[in-house]
Amino acid sequence: MYFYTIIEMNIRIGTFNLYQFVEPPFSWYTKKERFTPLEWEEKTAWIKQQITNMNCDIIGFQEVFSKDALEKLVNELGFKYFKTVDNAKTSKKNDKIYISTTVAIASKYPIKNLHKVDIDFTALKKHYYEGFFKFAREPIKATISLEDEKELNVYVCHLKSNRDNEFEYIFTKDTLMEEKVEKVSKALQDNYSVSLKQRLCEASSLYTDIKRTKRPAVLMTDLNDKEFSLTIDALTNRKYHEEKRKNDRFLLLDAYHLHEKKVYNPHPEFKGVKRTPTSYFAGKGNVLDYIFVSNKFDKKAKDNIAEVTSYEVLDKHLQKNQNGSLLNSDHAQVVCEIKFT
Repeated sequence: MYFYTIIEMNIRIGTFNLYQFVEPPFSWYTKKERFTPLEWEEKTAWIKQQITNMNCDIIGFQEVFSKDALEKLVNELGFKYFKTVDNAKTSKKNDKIYISTTVAIASKYPIKNLHKVDIDFTALKKHYYEGFFKFAREPIKATISLEDEKELNVYVCHLKSNRDNEFEYIFTKDTLMEEKVEKVSKALQDNYSVSLKQRLCEASSLYTDIKRTKRPAVLMTDLNDKEFSLTIDALTNRKYHEEKRKNDRFLLLDAYHLHEKKVYNPHPEFKGVKRTPTSYFAGKGNVLDYIFVSNKFDKKAKDNIAEVTSYEVLDKHLQKNQNGSLLNSDHAQVVCEIKFT
């Protein structure tokens, strides 16, 4: 059922990259990479406090290895509903070493259904992808039952990360989509950026699924790509997928751009609000963690059904140490509040 009532309600939604959530005695990738019992206690205590600070109704998690431990943790914090759609894989040589990770969703509202996100095979051809394809981390698509019989599709994703020394394209808000496509196309054809090719196929498949489903949606992700990237166009912009379309038209919108940004006592030469990074690499801040919402969540839209009333980045731990810590996270947590009318 879609949003036909006029009763107002607010929900808070967040995305949280847990950074190697591996309960001892298990390790991640190599035998020596594991937490001591005391370190694990410190890490989980920090995560509990951070979830409390987020004050969310629904949270999407990335870098989940020990899903049973995470379910127990969120249950203790009032999240009655918890789901994953895949299991973290262990090494064939040592079943105490995890070699892959998953995503998870925790909700205070009932999770009505889980659905598989199908691969868009036309996207594979478009991006010159050859061979067998699967998501780097199987995404979650969950239908959540809200109050007053409202339903919302919530996606939790963790797109393919860059390989070491792989070339990255840096674009700005002024870069036209056509310019991005032109610059990236050669790299895709010649396999210069294999990870980008994977991300574009993943993003395109998610776009196609959201478009086909039509139910209002929220997508939480560690995108592993920067602001203004072509990956965002593939995920959100109809123009990227429809060759005859001349103007941008967005299926999804970055929640950051929909909330009212408040500036207190700006300097006379103030030139705008700078977006808070959610991750750092080599001393440079990047926005990798996002919450995207249906275009009907734009209060300026004629057919809007909701609006983003707040957007927060919880990054105090990164202000102390930009690289983060295994005992907390190397990502900031992102939260937005949505008011349905």
